[in-house]
Amino acid sequence: MENKNLNTVSALVLAYLGDAVYESYIRDYLVKKNINMKINDLHRLAVNYVSANQQSMIIHNILDRLSPEEVDVYKRGRNHKKATSAKNANIIDYKAATGFEALIGYLHLKGDEGRLVEVIQMSIECVESEKR
Repeated sequence: MENKNLNTVSALVLAYLGDAVYESYIRDYLVKKNINMKINDLHRLAVNYVSANQQSMIIHNILDRLSPEEVDVYKRGRNHKKATSAKNANIIDYKAATGFEALIGYLHLKGDEGRLVEVIQMSIECVESEKR
Protein backbone atom coordinates (compact mmCIF):
# COMPACT_ATOMS: atom_id res chain seq x y z
CA MET A 1 0.00 0.00 0.00
CA GLU A 2 1.33 3.48 -0.83
CA ASN A 3 2.35 5.78 2.03
CA LYS A 4 -0.08 8.52 0.99
CA ASN A 5 -2.96 6.02 1.13
CA LEU A 6 -1.79 4.74 4.53
CA ASN A 7 -2.19 8.22 5.98
CA THR A 8 -5.93 8.01 5.25
CA VAL A 9 -6.39 4.71 7.11
CA SER A 10 -8.03 5.17 10.49
CA ALA A 11 -5.64 4.81 13.42
CA LEU A 12 -8.10 2.38 14.98
CA VAL A 13 -8.10 0.22 11.85
CA LEU A 14 -4.30 0.17 11.98
CA ALA A 15 -4.45 -0.80 15.67
CA TYR A 16 -7.05 -3.50 14.97
CA LEU A 17 -4.79 -5.05 12.36
CA GLY A 18 -1.65 -4.45 14.40
CA ASP A 19 -3.10 -6.28 17.38
CA ALA A 20 -3.62 -9.41 15.29
CA VAL A 21 -0.25 -9.16 13.51
CA TYR A 22 1.67 -8.61 16.75
CA GLU A 23 -0.06 -11.43 18.59
CA SER A 24 0.58 -13.78 15.67
CA TYR A 25 4.30 -12.95 15.67
CA ILE A 26 4.48 -13.42 19.45
CA ARG A 27 2.65 -16.76 19.31
CA ASP A 28 4.98 -17.93 16.54
CA TYR A 29 8.01 -16.84 18.57
CA LEU A 30 6.80 -18.55 21.76
CA VAL A 31 5.83 -21.80 20.06
CA LYS A 32 9.22 -22.03 18.34
CA LYS A 33 10.97 -21.28 21.64
CA ASN A 34 8.80 -23.67 23.72
CA ILE A 35 7.74 -26.28 21.17
CA ASN A 36 6.32 -28.81 23.64
CA MET A 37 4.71 -26.43 26.11
CA LYS A 38 1.03 -26.78 26.97
CA ILE A 39 -1.37 -24.32 25.32
CA ASN A 40 -2.45 -22.74 28.64
CA ASP A 41 1.18 -22.11 29.54
CA LEU A 42 1.87 -20.62 26.11
CA HIS A 43 -1.12 -18.34 26.55
CA ARG A 44 0.12 -17.15 29.94
CA LEU A 45 3.51 -16.40 28.41
CA ALA A 46 1.93 -14.53 25.48
CA VAL A 47 0.04 -12.23 27.85
CA ASN A 48 3.44 -11.00 29.08
CA TYR A 49 4.08 -9.64 25.58
CA VAL A 50 0.65 -8.55 24.33
CA SER A 51 -1.06 -6.93 27.34
CA ALA A 52 -1.74 -3.21 27.19
CA ASN A 53 0.60 -2.65 30.16
CA GLN A 54 3.45 -4.44 28.41
CA GLN A 55 2.83 -2.75 25.06
CA SER A 56 2.89 0.63 26.82
CA MET A 57 6.21 -0.24 28.46
CA ILE A 58 7.56 -1.43 25.10
CA ILE A 59 6.65 1.69 23.13
CA HIS A 60 8.12 3.98 25.79
CA ASN A 61 11.37 1.99 25.67
CA ILE A 62 11.71 1.95 21.87
CA LEU A 63 10.29 5.39 21.01
CA ASP A 64 13.76 6.91 20.56
CA ARG A 65 14.60 4.18 18.00
CA LEU A 66 11.62 4.94 15.77
CA SER A 67 11.70 7.16 12.71
CA PRO A 68 9.75 10.45 12.78
CA GLU A 69 7.16 8.82 10.48
CA GLU A 70 6.77 5.88 12.88
CA VAL A 71 6.43 8.21 15.88
CA ASP A 72 3.69 10.10 14.03
CA VAL A 73 1.78 6.86 13.42
CA TYR A 74 2.18 5.90 17.09
CA LYS A 75 0.86 9.30 18.18
CA ARG A 76 -2.09 9.06 15.80
CA GLY A 77 -3.06 5.75 17.40
CA ARG A 78 -2.39 6.93 20.93
CA ASN A 79 -4.43 10.11 20.55
CA HIS A 80 -7.41 8.65 18.71
CA LYS A 81 -10.67 8.74 20.62
CA LYS A 82 -12.12 5.28 21.09
CA ALA A 83 -15.55 3.99 22.01
CA THR A 84 -14.00 1.15 24.03
CA SER A 85 -12.31 1.39 27.39
CA ALA A 86 -9.43 -0.39 29.05
CA LYS A 87 -10.30 -3.67 30.75
CA ASN A 88 -7.07 -4.51 32.55
CA ALA A 89 -5.02 -1.33 32.17
CA ASN A 90 -5.20 2.33 33.03
CA ILE A 91 -6.26 4.67 30.25
CA ILE A 92 -2.74 6.02 29.68
CA ASP A 93 -1.28 2.53 29.13
CA TYR A 94 -4.28 1.58 27.00
CA LYS A 95 -3.80 4.57 24.71
CA ALA A 96 -0.06 3.94 24.42
CA ALA A 97 -0.76 0.28 23.58
CA THR A 98 -3.23 1.37 20.90
CA GLY A 99 -0.51 3.57 19.42
CA PHE A 100 1.93 0.65 19.47
CA GLU A 101 -0.60 -1.59 17.72
CA ALA A 102 -1.28 1.15 15.15
CA LEU A 103 2.45 1.24 14.39
CA ILE A 104 2.54 -2.53 13.90
CA GLY A 105 -0.52 -2.38 11.62
CA TYR A 106 1.02 0.48 9.66
CA LEU A 107 4.30 -1.35 9.06
CA HIS A 108 2.37 -4.45 8.02
CA LEU A 109 0.14 -2.59 5.55
CA LYS A 110 3.14 -0.66 4.24
CA GLY A 111 4.73 -4.00 3.41
CA ASP A 112 7.90 -3.15 5.31
CA GLU A 113 8.45 -6.65 6.65
CA GLY A 114 12.06 -5.97 7.61
CA ARG A 115 11.20 -3.01 9.80
CA LEU A 116 8.16 -4.79 11.21
CA VAL A 117 10.37 -7.66 12.35
CA GLU A 118 12.90 -5.19 13.81
CA VAL A 119 10.22 -3.44 15.89
CA ILE A 120 8.78 -6.74 17.08
CA GLN A 121 12.26 -7.99 17.97
CA MET A 122 12.86 -4.80 19.96
CA SER A 123 9.58 -5.44 21.79
CA ILE A 124 10.57 -9.02 22.62
CA GLU A 125 13.93 -7.80 23.94
CA CYS A 126 12.19 -5.17 26.11
CA VAL A 127 9.87 -7.72 27.69
CA GLU A 128 12.59 -10.28 28.25
CA SER A 129 15.06 -7.79 29.71
CA GLU A 130 12.36 -6.60 32.12
CA LYS A 131 11.92 -10.17 33.44
CA ARG A 132 15.59 -10.50 34.36
